Amino acid sequence: MNSKRFDKETFKEAVKDNVKTLYRKKIEEASQQQIFQAVSYAVKEQIIDDWLATQEAYYQKKEAKMVYYMSMEFLMGRALGNNLINLTAYTEVKEALDEMGLDLNAIEDQEPDPALGNGGLGRLAACFLDSLATLNYPAYGCGIRYRYGMFKQRIKDGYQVEAPDNWLKEGYPFELRRPEYAKEVRFGGSVRFEKDPETGRDKFVQEGYESVRAVPYDMPIVGYGNHVVNTLRIWDAEAITDFQLDSFDRGDYHKAVEQENLAKNIVEVLYPNDNHYAGKELRLKQQYFFISASLQALLAKFKREHGNDLSKLPDKVVIQMNDTHPTIAVPELMHLLIDEEYLSWEDAWEITSKTCAYTNHTIMAEALEKWPIDLFSKLLPRIYQIIQEIDRRFVEKVRAKYPGNDEKLKKMAILWDGQVRMANMAIISGFSVNGVAQLHTEILKNQELKDFYEMMPEKFNNKTNGITQRRFLAHGNPLLADWITARIGDGWITDLSQIARLKPLVNDEQARREFMQIKHKNKIRLAKYIKEHNGIEVDPHSIFDVQVKRLHEYKRQLLNILHVMYLYNQIKEHPEMSFYPRTFIFGAKAAAGYQRAKETIKLINSVAEVINNDRSINGKIKVVFIEDYRVSNAEMIFAAADVSEQISTASKEASGTGNMKFMLNGAPTLGTMDGANVEIVEEVGMDNAFIFGMRSEEVIRYENHGGYNPIDIYFSDWELKRVIDQLMDGTYAHGDHNMYKNLYNSLLNTQCTPRADMYFILKDFRPYAEAQKRVEEAYRDEHRWSRMAMMNTACCGKFTSDRTIEEYVRDIWKLHKVEVTVEEE
Repeated sequence: MNSKRFDKETFKEAVKDNVKTLYRKKIEEASQQQIFQAVSYAVKEQIIDDWLATQEAYYQKKEAKMVYYMSMEFLMGRALGNNLINLTAYTEVKEALDEMGLDLNAIEDQEPDPALGNGGLGRLAACFLDSLATLNYPAYGCGIRYRYGMFKQRIKDGYQVEAPDNWLKEGYPFELRRPEYAKEVRFGGSVRFEKDPETGRDKFVQEGYESVRAVPYDMPIVGYGNHVVNTLRIWDAEAITDFQLDSFDRGDYHKAVEQENLAKNIVEVLYPNDNHYAGKELRLKQQYFFISASLQALLAKFKREHGNDLSKLPDKVVIQMNDTHPTIAVPELMHLLIDEEYLSWEDAWEITSKTCAYTNHTIMAEALEKWPIDLFSKLLPRIYQIIQEIDRRFVEKVRAKYPGNDEKLKKMAILWDGQVRMANMAIISGFSVNGVAQLHTEILKNQELKDFYEMMPEKFNNKTNGITQRRFLAHGNPLLADWITARIGDGWITDLSQIARLKPLVNDEQARREFMQIKHKNKIRLAKYIKEHNGIEVDPHSIFDVQVKRLHEYKRQLLNILHVMYLYNQIKEHPEMSFYPRTFIFGAKAAAGYQRAKETIKLINSVAEVINNDRSINGKIKVVFIEDYRVSNAEMIFAAADVSEQISTASKEASGTGNMKFMLNGAPTLGTMDGANVEIVEEVGMDNAFIFGMRSEEVIRYENHGGYNPIDIYFSDWELKRVIDQLMDGTYAHGDHNMYKNLYNSLLNTQCTPRADMYFILKDFRPYAEAQKRVEEAYRDEHRWSRMAMMNTACCGKFTSDRTIEEYVRDIWKLHKVEVTVEEE
């Protein structure tokens, strides 16, 4: 449906026919959901032509190398609007629907966000797929078709309540079921060793296992204006035997449905609660399930297209493992090559170690995935044997290089202290290890993964994350997108470096006024959403101070809300004080088993309840917690934000991509020198951001050598002490003195493990409060603030995922662009 071949009348007839065929209705009788489905199928019909052409182009270009991007998460967001943007047909479809008396915005709102991810990891994967398609690179995304995803977040009495996110309830029009490519995935049992009587080869045979059928569903990933449509392949699980009737007839009801239950559980939810054995087992099953199915499909496709010489696999395929979740790909590929394709260990290792690459997304040791050996070996016995052999061979190398140095083994071995350490395996086995921001990569090389870097420095490289401007500007902020295009042309849509052409306009008063008028209109749009969903009136003239991201202690939403409590105290004590009105906006999901994070959500909502209902402060502060934060409401939030809160403890955030989305939409960063904030400041200049707090080297020094005691700060700063005490005195808990005891103890109790205030909230509180004063001072100066906001947009060219992907291609993947042509009708 590229605009040059889009025919309005044909499209309108297709929509009407779809309503008739799908629902036996006329268009005027159809519900909004039915119209969404009908419009989506009409769009999909056009996408299919490009999809077929893309696969044919890849097949014809035999030298084309394919990247398989393996990820537990793909936070795609709604597809209809984004597909229309990338088909360059959004305006024409909107006009066609207008002529039919239909509103495209209302139709888009009928689409659920596919519940395939949670936070930045999954959204990054989605941006990467968008960029790969737009840049003409062959790619598959591989993941799981979660039935309910993370969860739909509801706030009840201030608490997070997890509800099933049934995004597939009405059916999802942009997916194709591909049962012809189904694969069997096996769990448990035992492994028998034998000699093949015909060849004399060693054979390892898995017996007594249970298995499921992995059935792929393909989603189209549309490139911008180039006819390329790549594929996101997500795997559903089905029982091998749908229902064991003979078992049911004998009265063995459990046996009759156990295979169905196994399949159902594997794809039920994203990241099951893993603070118990069953949860850990299910999570490991999920990881192995989609990796095994994806690699079986990969090898089958390779053999169909390139023959049986698997030594050529690294020339045609690269497997990128997005964090530690998919790193089981290493032993699974070894298993398939040795046990199914009958390669020797040495040949299989040569192929695997040249095919697999690993992206590290964390510097927090607890987030580097580890599995109990007893669980792992029981669930995946053959895979565990292979890991044992990889570990044995690597340990020999370490001992040869560092004789007698057991400390090296302790840090680098895959199997240690009863655990399988997945990050170690990925580093040892792959040909590339990359961090996701300059600071993050340096900390990996010099701190967390120092021993590996010293032994194999050639593997390490940096790829600073990026975002797609097509979703987060062209689709998410159409007013600003149209204004930018009117000023500098539309080249920025596929080449974000061109947005730097806005820089001279920063000195143009009329341009700055127009820019801020757009921001105000976006704030009105968000205020309307908040009124509808939260019942809270917020003033679009106030400063919209926003922190939206996954809820984790290191991201320090607690620091933010403690400061709000501090400001409230100030206003109550000094009602005459000059204070520019603020709207503090939060949005975050806490993992279901993460109690302290859930308590932080409750605190934010309790503070909001008190402050928003206190008429004596005349609306100077409003606090809003946006329920069920996700891609579709994120687009609206980024467009409306004045201030981007990126306040993680320095050295803890690998990169962040929310910071880039805010920057793109003209919101200066209030943050620490952490993750990609460092590079944002390099691009926009310290004068156009509000930086505060400890630097990473200071945090690391305290962590390594101690010496920080939050009690000292608590007793020396009475205003901060008062805020902390309010966690225990019932101010925000209807007189309950224990509701926030855990949060209080996390800050002050020296008996806490691993230690009190491990994210340095008290240490950074005063610098943060001072930075917030600078924000208010800058905002009061309209000329200064409009310059800062515009400069952030004008300087964000580096932070496109297009640039990130080109760097992956150049340094790791070695892909070739493939042009796709479609005959016009």
